[in-house]
Amino acid sequence: MDRDDALLADWRSRALALEAQVNACMLGQSRAVRLVNTAVFARGHVLLQGDVGVGKTTLLRAFAQVLGGAFARTEGTVDLMPGDLVYYTYISEQGRPAVEPGPLVRHGDDLAIFFFNEINRARPQVHALLLRAMAERCVSAFNREFSLPHLLVFADRNRIEREETFEISAAARDRFMMEIDIDAPADDAQRRALIFDVRFHDTERLLSALTKGMVAHRELNAVADLVQRSIQTSDALAAYALALWRATAEPARFGVRLADVDTARLMLAGASPRGMSQLLRAARVAAWLEGRSYVAPEDLQSVFAETVAHRLCYQPVYELHRQEIGKRLMRAIVGAVAAP
Repeated sequence: MDRDDALLADWRSRALALEAQVNACMLGQSRAVRLVNTAVFARGHVLLQGDVGVGKTTLLRAFAQVLGGAFARTEGTVDLMPGDLVYYTYISEQGRPAVEPGPLVRHGDDLAIFFFNEINRARPQVHALLLRAMAERCVSAFNREFSLPHLLVFADRNRIEREETFEISAAARDRFMMEIDIDAPADDAQRRALIFDVRFHDTERLLSALTKGMVAHRELNAVADLVQRSIQTSDALAAYALALWRATAEPARFGVRLADVDTARLMLAGASPRGMSQLLRAARVAAWLEGRSYVAPEDLQSVFAETVAHRLCYQPVYELHRQEIGKRLMRAIVGAVAAP
């Protein structure tokens, strides 16, 4: 075993130990935890989809705890302005106006996770600033530039209320590596535990039991780069990925059929090149976490829906039903495109 292989094996052990710790406080969310862990080691931003009170914030705070680094959050509101992310003003104890760094720059380059709660309540101008931070991992404030090299952005959307909301654009959605569903557990025993086990009633105590800084968050970029360089892909796997890509734009051509949907007239645009490159990044991490040195078709399939569905653009007649159509379409594409 050479030095890189030994390093990858060591970090895989840490990644799985980290995942086990988060699973201990996120009952019934093992798939969501694995997907977030995959995004962390693929260095990709994440949209979270779920109802109120299912544990989205707890999940992110748990990852922030075990990763070390700083955690910051902001709440999406209709009156939130871009400047509110980088500074805030107040009256000091001396009765004078004062300015302090906002949540996006307060922790400097130690910021590991930034959580934007109900992002669709914020205006497009706020989305634009956030997109720059996501794409370039830096922002400008106080006449200087703040570098955010370790930043991962997580955001969720209010999917119930429609008043005073601003749906994020297709270009903004494309900046997120994944959109991950977080639902309440279906298992009655797990639901019972969430109701009656007092351990799950106190979030602060639940999170305090996690080991802080299990991995060095400042080393994650280098580890992610090593994973991407080390996990191999075959020509057959590349052909499979290309077929999946074409099927997102022309599902009917690949024999994809959906009840009550004309797949020949469904798509306005399929997955972007960025989306497919991020699919491969996530698949390499999925393979690594499974202990493989190569990407198998099941690795692509395991992250395909979460990495691709939110990027697709449907014809207007279908766009209002994108959440329901997207899940069915992803399953149908994986079923229709032959794997090597």
